[in-house]
Amino acid sequence: MQFDATGKVSLEQIYTRPDPRAYFTTLRELDYCIPQLAKPYFLKLVQEYREATGVEVPTVLDLGCSYGVNAALLRCDATIDELYEHYGSAEARDADRDRLLARDRAWVRSRGQLARTRFVGLDSSEPALSYALAAGFIDHAVHADLESHEPTAAQRELLAEVDLVISTGCVGYVGERTLGRIAEAGRRPWMAHFVLRMFPFDPIAGRLADSGYETVPMPGVFKQRRFISEQEQSLVLDTLSTAGVEPRGMEADGWFYAELHLSQPREHRATQRSRG
Repeated sequence: MQFDATGKVSLEQIYTRPDPRAYFTTLRELDYCIPQLAKPYFLKLVQEYREATGVEVPTVLDLGCSYGVNAALLRCDATIDELYEHYGSAEARDADRDRLLARDRAWVRSRGQLARTRFVGLDSSEPALSYALAAGFIDHAVHADLESHEPTAAQRELLAEVDLVISTGCVGYVGERTLGRIAEAGRRPWMAHFVLRMFPFDPIAGRLADSGYETVPMPGVFKQRRFISEQEQSLVLDTLSTAGVEPRGMEADGWFYAELHLSQPREHRATQRSRG
């Protein structure tokens, strides 16, 4: 196993396959659950955005979407366990990519309850994005590394239409450059990011503040996945110690934990406070 600079094991190989079977097989063994825990918060944010703005069909950007997992949970009102079963079944194991895609498209048609929402996926993995788009989990794809590059004109045009930005694991690998570029592309979308505790959000909050945002950390912590080994846990505990984060009762007990940060344009936050 290879580990990155933060101590996390590198799972890059599961994000670059032509379909998501390896992704779900690997993460199921680690009890990966953060998309499921995030789902009700995302649904609530979408509804609050509709009520506050009058936008009936908001556009949601899933940052670091991989195979469209968050969009699948939201659009199909699915659970992460259903996705594990969906891709771990004997029928899925025996299917080629075309058959798997046909199966997924039929599943989306039969369960696409969140029809009043448009999903855009952004990721640096072209195979994962292509699958999410072909399966119908997302409506548009942005294949980009915004930490290293400015968006193209076509990408900027699509990002300018985004109303909300969500993420469940990519912040820490992307940071203030990416979020700043998205914020400045158009209408200053509302944002909700679940961020591992070993990654400080302050630099991103500061960058967003320069673009007129106010960021509020929400109470509570959220399990992400179990550590893959004692070595990964030891390395991550070292990273937490360096960052001044206390791991007792959380990472010290064998799990990654995340926190939720909400960032909204300052004028909206001010309106909320005046109504409160």
